Amino acid sequence: MIKVRVLPAAEIELLKEVSYYSKARTGTGLRFQTAVQAAVSRAATHPLGGAPSFKETRSILVKGFPFSITTVRLKVEQNQLFSVD
Repeated sequence: MIKVRVLPAAEIELLKEVSYYSKARTGTGLRFQTAVQAAVSRAATHPLGGAPSFKETRSILVKGFPFSITTVRLKVEQNQLFSVD
C-alpha cells in the first residue's frame, strides 16, 4: 500500500462536509467519512486507479456521495491527496 498524505485544506473541507451531513441526517456524517476513508484506501492500494484528471492527477469517486478525491503522484511510493471535490 502506498503512503497517503492529506493536506490541511483537504482535511478542513472534509470536516466541514462531515459536519454538514451529520446535521442533515443522523449517521450520514459518519457514513460519509467512512466512504471517504474507503476512497483514500483505494487510492493508496491502486495509485493508477480512478479517472485521469488534470495533468498528473487522478479522481476517485466517494461511493454513495456526490464527491471525489483527487490525488497527485509524487513518487512511486507516495501519493498526496490535495482536494476533496
